[in-house]
Amino acid sequence: MLRWAAVDLDRGLLFVERNHTTAGHEIVEGDPKTAAGRRAVALDKRTVQVLREHRRRQLDRRHTANMTWTDSGYVFTRKNGEPINPNYATTRFRKLTERAGLPPVRLHDLRHGAASLAHEAGADLKTLQDLLGHSSIVVTADTYTSVLPDSQRRCADATADLVLAAARHTRKRIKEKAAKNRPGGRDEKQTTPGQQPTRTKQNRRSRRRQHTGRHGK
Repeated sequence: MLRWAAVDLDRGLLFVERNHTTAGHEIVEGDPKTAAGRRAVALDKRTVQVLREHRRRQLDRRHTANMTWTDSGYVFTRKNGEPINPNYATTRFRKLTERAGLPPVRLHDLRHGAASLAHEAGADLKTLQDLLGHSSIVVTADTYTSVLPDSQRRCADATADLVLAAARHTRKRIKEKAAKNRPGGRDEKQTTPGQQPTRTKQNRRSRRRQHTGRHGK
C-alpha cells in the first residue's frame, strides 16, 4: 500500500519504505523484509500523468465528502478515504483477469511481469535487482537470465557486431601502416636530370684542379 508521502511526482520517483500485510481484517504495517527492500523506483512520464489525474480526482472527492472523508494519506483508498484492504485488491484483480479471459495469474505475478518487460526493454541485472529490491543479484540472475532468450540473442548479436567492427578498424590501420612502410611508398628526394649530388660535384672539381696542376708544370 502506497502513501502520497512516498511519491515524488515532480522528480518521477516512488519510494518503497513500508510493507503491508493483513491479519484478518486488520492491516499490519511494518518494515520491508530486507534492507534492500527500501528503495526508490523511477516512474515513467505516463505513470506520473496518471497519478496526477488520480490525485486531482481524489481531492475533488474529499471536498465533496466533507466530514465523511478519512484523510488516511494513501494513494488508493475507498470512497470515504480509508485504505483499501490488500485482500480486496487481490480478489478484485482475480475477477478482472477472469472477465478478460486471461489464464490464472496472481496479483503478485505482475511484479515478475514488470521485471521481465524491463529486461526485454534493455534493463541489466543490476537495474532489475534495484527495481525489485533483491538482497543479492544472484537471486535476480537465477530468475531472469533464462526467461527471455530473444533479449539475450540480441545482446549477443550486438556484442559480436561491436567486436567485428573493432577488428575491421584494426585491420584497416595495419594495412595503412604496411603501405607506408612498403619500399617506394615513402616520398624520397629525387635528383633532376643533369643534377648530381653535392659530394660528386666536389670530387670532380678536385680532380680538375689536380689535372690542371700537372699540365702547368
